[in-house]
Parts: sequence; structure tokens; C-alpha cells
Amino acid sequence: MEDMTEEKVVHVPQVTVTSTESGSVDRTPLTRYVTLLFAVACGMSVANIYFAQPLLDELSNEFNMDYSIIGILITVTQVFYALGLLLLVPLGDLLNQRRLIIAQMAISIMALVIVGTASSGTMLFAGLALVGLLAVVTQTIVAFAATTAAPAERGRVVGMVTSGVVIGILLARTISGILKDLAGWRSVYLVSAALMLLMVYALYKVMPDGERKVKTVPYSQLLKSVLMLFLQERLLRIRAVLAMLIFTAFSILWTPLVLPLSSPPLSLSHSAIGAFGLVGVVGALAAAKAGKLADRGYGQRTTGIALFLLLLSWLPISYTEQSLFALVIGIVLLDLAVQAVHVTNQSMIFALRPQARSRMVAGYMIFYSIGSAAGSIASTHIYGQYGWHGVCVLGASVSAFALIFWVITKGGKGA
Repeated sequence: MEDMTEEKVVHVPQVTVTSTESGSVDRTPLTRYVTLLFAVACGMSVANIYFAQPLLDELSNEFNMDYSIIGILITVTQVFYALGLLLLVPLGDLLNQRRLIIAQMAISIMALVIVGTASSGTMLFAGLALVGLLAVVTQTIVAFAATTAAPAERGRVVGMVTSGVVIGILLARTISGILKDLAGWRSVYLVSAALMLLMVYALYKVMPDGERKVKTVPYSQLLKSVLMLFLQERLLRIRAVLAMLIFTAFSILWTPLVLPLSSPPLSLSHSAIGAFGLVGVVGALAAAKAGKLADRGYGQRTTGIALFLLLLSWLPISYTEQSLFALVIGIVLLDLAVQAVHVTNQSMIFALRPQARSRMVAGYMIFYSIGSAAGSIASTHIYGQYGWHGVCVLGASVSAFALIFWVITKGGKGA
């Protein structure tokens, strides 16, 4: 393992950063409390994107919009999230990450207040677009945590922090529904703004600071270097494709799941359906330890086992209409597998170039976004044509392809 104090120059086309391996961030050991705080901050930030999903009916009535128009809200938020990955996350390799994180979260608070006090559809759309754009602070936090952590514990830290992201996604719909029932839809965003304010204060108090000796480069060249990293790093390309495939499978399950659960013979209430998000949290938490295995050099083995479990999960999921217990087992297996691969992916790519972590995670997460969108679109279309069994065949096919892709690419230099 390289000496952590050894000075070196890492060359990425048009961007040169001179620093220690740790990225010139003060090496203050990350306590479990600070790591947990990072995880909660990530979960809160990413949840802001998904709050609107169970509120579409309320928003349609409030702003007198057709369902076809109000449904665009979800697309707008996701599109701006993808833009944020490309335009904002790479700045973490050029600017002071602590200040960048606090600034983005502070502006997120203002965006949430705009949504919560919106008096027109235009104001609502603008606020949610800004919420989506700034939610990418989660990826800057993950990169910051990986940079601050000692190499021997980096996988564990990344595993815990990214668990916060997945849990935030899974719980957002449940929390949104509860707050809406208690105090109306506006309370969802205003409560989130208040909690984010407290989180900004907490992060300001505990986050270590550190300056970087960075050669000033044009912003356009910084963005170009994201593409150059893909061209240079085979491992990054492989892991990005795996991210796309596993999150395609993730969306194939979660996007249309409400349809069979709310239809006969099950006919579950929305509250009961939302509770399945809690089941997913069990799998996500169980996978947090995957980072420790990556730290010990078992990244490939963990990936293979997880991808096999992902494929296996579709068997019990296919029995959803006959057994909710089978669905619970399938959800735990699927979320465990997806999170284990996701944590392992990031642990492995963060070890490649310490001074390019923000750009690498930006490019990696763009593939995640593509997979999520593709899974959502494909699964709802397949459900309309072939029902729940068609969705399960689609999910199993994508999972099998991911496993085959891993088998083919696991060997060779840079794999």
C-alpha cells in the first residue's frame, strides 16, 4: 500500500492536482457518529427528490393541473438531478468540498421553501427543478467521506454513507404520505427544510476542513476530464455499467410494485404498500458491510455473490400475487444485492485516483440515473402488456445479463 504521506502528482487531462493520497483533507479519523451524520445527510437530501411521488393527486388538485402535466414533475426533478451530477459534482475535485457541501445544502433549503410555499404551477416546477439539481450533494458527501477516511476503513465508511442514500429513497414515499395526512402536502417540504437547516449546522460543526493545491483550469476542461477518466479507467467503465444494470433491476421492481399490490386480489391500502419500503431498508442495512469486504480485497467475490442473489430474488418476487411473504423475501434479497454491488463499486473506483473521486462518482452516478430511468419506463410498459409475471421476467433477464457481464469482465488488467 502506498505511503499516505508521499507527495505525488495525479494527471488527468487538463486537470492537475498535487496533494497527498488523502486529497489534502485533514486526516481526522471518522468516528461512527460523524459517518452516521453523513449517512443521514445523504438520505435527507436524496429523499427530497422522491417526496412528490405520493403527492401527485394533491398537487393536481391544488394547482388545477391534469395528471399528464403534473406527472412531468417527477421527470423534471430526475432530469435536473442528472444535470447536477454532470455540472456540480465534479466541482468537488476543484473546490473546497466542505464549503461546497454546506453551500449546496443551504441553497436546497431555499428550494424546499419555494416548493412548500408555491402559489403557482410555475413556481412549483421551478422549485422542484432546483431541488433535483441540488440533491446531488449526496454524491459530493460520499466522495468527501471516502477522501477523509483512512484507506483501511474507506469501504466501511462508503458502505455506511451510501446506505443512507438507499434508505432515503425507500423511506421518502412513506414519510411523505404520513406528513401529508397529518398536516397537508406543504408540510412535507417545509419540515424537510427545517431538518436540512439543522443538518447544515451539524455538518458545519463536525466536518473537517482542508485546502487543495489545485492548478486553476477552465470549468469546461473540468467537465471534459470526466469523459477522459472513462476512457482511461477500465474498472470505472465496468463498474458504471454494473451500476446501470443493477439500478435498472431496482426500478423494475419498485416503480410498478404499487400496481399489483393495489389491485385485486390483494387490494392493499397505500399505507400498507408504503410499508414495503421499510422491508427494503432491512436489505440495504445488511449490505452496508460489503464495504468491509472490499477493504479486505474481496470486492470481486462480493460482487459475484450479490449478483447471483439479485437474479435469485426474482423467483419469490414472481409469487407476489399469491404470497406477500414471498414478496418480502424477494425485496430483502434484491435490495441487499443492489446495495452490496453499489457499495463495492464505489469502494473500488475511489481507490483508483484520490484526486478525481468527485468526477468519477459523477460519471458513475450518471449511469445509475440512466438505469433507474430505463427500468421505470420499461417496467410500466411491460406491466401494461404482460402483467406482473412479465415484469419479473424482465427483471430476471436484466439481472442475468448483469451476472454474465461480470463473469466476462472480472478478469484482465484493471478489472
